[in-house]
Amino acid sequence: MLAAARRKFAEVGYERATIRAIATEADVDKSSVIQYFGCKQDLFREAVQWQIPHDRLTTNDPDHTAENRLRGMLGTWAADPDSPMAVLLRTSMTSDEAAELLRRHVTAEVTDHIAATIDAPDARLRAALFSAIMMGIATQRFLLHMPDLAEADVEDIVRIAAPLLRSLVAPDA
Repeated sequence: MLAAARRKFAEVGYERATIRAIATEADVDKSSVIQYFGCKQDLFREAVQWQIPHDRLTTNDPDHTAENRLRGMLGTWAADPDSPMAVLLRTSMTSDEAAELLRRHVTAEVTDHIAATIDAPDARLRAALFSAIMMGIATQRFLLHMPDLAEADVEDIVRIAAPLLRSLVAPDA
């Protein structure tokens, strides 16, 4: 049901998606969706939940950490165009509720974690910029399909963007 919900939210947005349409997409009865998730708002929140494996991506070497995070993001989005993060980002453009959920989730899941690893007085701003660059790359490559990014080899993106990201998380390195 969650995969069907993500597909429907991605296709028509939060406002236009209905529990009935999601149930049809999942090939279940509408009452089953309501039984498991309650209302559309709760279903949406559940469908767009995502977590970053910080322990697996973070190392003592800021160069490796920046590369790991960038490769992880690129790989996740490439593997599933309707991933929870992609759906949340798409729907946030037309739904205030989705935009608030995105802000809260990115702050908790990205900014807070990255800021905690930065030894600089402006750590939160650096972490927010790190997140903005990553989201910009993902948006232009996977949602907007901007030709130069969409067609670029992952290794070229990593080669050029990782040093910039590293400079944000380790300004003195």
